[in-house]
Order: sequence, then C-alpha cells, then structure tokens
Amino acid sequence: MPRWTRIWLRIAPAFPHAVYDRAMDTKLLSLLVCPVTKGPLEWSADKLELWSRSARLAYPVHDGIPVLLENEARTLTDHELGL
Repeated sequence: MPRWTRIWLRIAPAFPHAVYDRAMDTKLLSLLVCPVTKGPLEWSADKLELWSRSARLAYPVHDGIPVLLENEARTLTDHELGL
C-alpha cells in the first residue's frame, strides 16, 4: 500500500466531512495515453491505477495525479488482464 494511502487511512477518521473520491475525470482520461505504447489507459478505481493493457503496466495515481513513468509502474498479472 502506498505511503500516502496509509497516511490518509490514519487521518481520515479525524475528518468525517472529508470525502475520498475514487473517480477519474473522464476528459482527462481520454487525453492520457500510455507513455510506452501510446495506447489508451483504463482507470482502476479499486487500485487507484491507470492500466495499459497493451504494455501490461499499471501506473499509480497519487492524490489524483497520474504518475506516467515506466519505472514507477508495476506489471499487470494475467489474472488482472482477464487472461
């Protein structure tokens, strides 16, 4: 679990009015492409990642900001890709 997520989970109970939004702006998503393949990205709300199926990479999103760096991405498993 990313460090910022652990911090958020620790402080969120202190701010009951705070809402943690797991939605990705659809316009932003339509503009972003995988830096490796230049293909489309899919939003994975449960893991807070942008997935590139063609590159088999999952790019993290920290505080709503996509980190589209190949060395920061993790490899998607066959199970995640539905293979």
